[in-house]
Amino acid sequence: MNQAQSQTQLIALDWGTSSLRAYRLGAAGRLLELRSLPWGVMKLPEVAPTDDSVVDAKAGFEFAFEEACGDWIRAAPQAPVIAAGMVGSRQGWLEAPYLSVPIAVDRIGGTLSTVRTRNGQVLHIVPGLIENAELPNVMRGEETQVIGALSMLDLDKNPSGAEAQNGQDEILIGLPGSHSKWVQVRRQHREAQSRIEHFHTFMTGEVYAALCEHTILGRGMQGGDAKVEDHAAFDRGVLVAQTPAGRAGVLSTIFSTRTLGLTGVLDGAGQREYLSGLLIGHEVAALQALLAEQAEQPARVILVSDAALCARYMRALKACGFDQVEAAEHATERGLWHLAMAAGLLGKS
Repeated sequence: MNQAQSQTQLIALDWGTSSLRAYRLGAAGRLLELRSLPWGVMKLPEVAPTDDSVVDAKAGFEFAFEEACGDWIRAAPQAPVIAAGMVGSRQGWLEAPYLSVPIAVDRIGGTLSTVRTRNGQVLHIVPGLIENAELPNVMRGEETQVIGALSMLDLDKNPSGAEAQNGQDEILIGLPGSHSKWVQVRRQHREAQSRIEHFHTFMTGEVYAALCEHTILGRGMQGGDAKVEDHAAFDRGVLVAQTPAGRAGVLSTIFSTRTLGLTGVLDGAGQREYLSGLLIGHEVAALQALLAEQAEQPARVILVSDAALCARYMRALKACGFDQVEAAEHATERGLWHLAMAAGLLGKS
């Protein structure tokens, strides 16, 4: 058995809409190697047919899969392969059914779907989650990051008085991005079990990009240095939703991005930062209202995203009264490792 075979315990894929990340994981989920490819489910490579073959609809998935981890599989054929994200969507390689929320986190790993590649490799696909309500909500991929973030918590370390009495935590996990997710988790200390109770989606990132690129607001931002962070402008935007003027709602207040530019208060870069803060501030204010309506007060807030975006949200959350906010690292690969454990994939020969 060569070194790669002895070290590799799991091959894990984070396969989203626009990109594919492949992780080679060793004992206890230690990251051995990472590959990033630009082949998400909506941007798959084109595969030309040979003279004696016909390209089927899934050929792009096969090609991307082989490029991402084919050599890893050949070097360590005993290692199982697991994937999360849009690869399990209707547009993906195989549609993995949604599981309904509320749901115990341990249940998610017990309901993986499988697809067999043309080379005979079994790929285990993580299901998405759905919250059936008047306005349904869904996620694919974020559930894995939630599990990864939870795996890093030591919730019994310094329990507060309330936690000591009722033996449970209310945890809020935020996943900022194009479609930000906020996931409410209840953790029972005695049983060491976590349950996803609710989640909410805000299209903050996508709306920000659209406003900057396709509306009149973006014209005032021309000439500003997008690389310069204006914390004062960002903070000003965050607090708009907390003011009486903010009650008019985001469709009204976003116009102030233009008027603050016209009156000389903000330059181009400042307008961009202000709009970012304003949209995130409205997101946080809406979240606060939802939590108040449910009479829920999270014991801690955990953010999962890239460092720069986490820093923005952390700044906004603290400005709006959330005190205990932290960022979780390596949540995706940790989540995939724990899902593979829950599915019984690890330890098999």
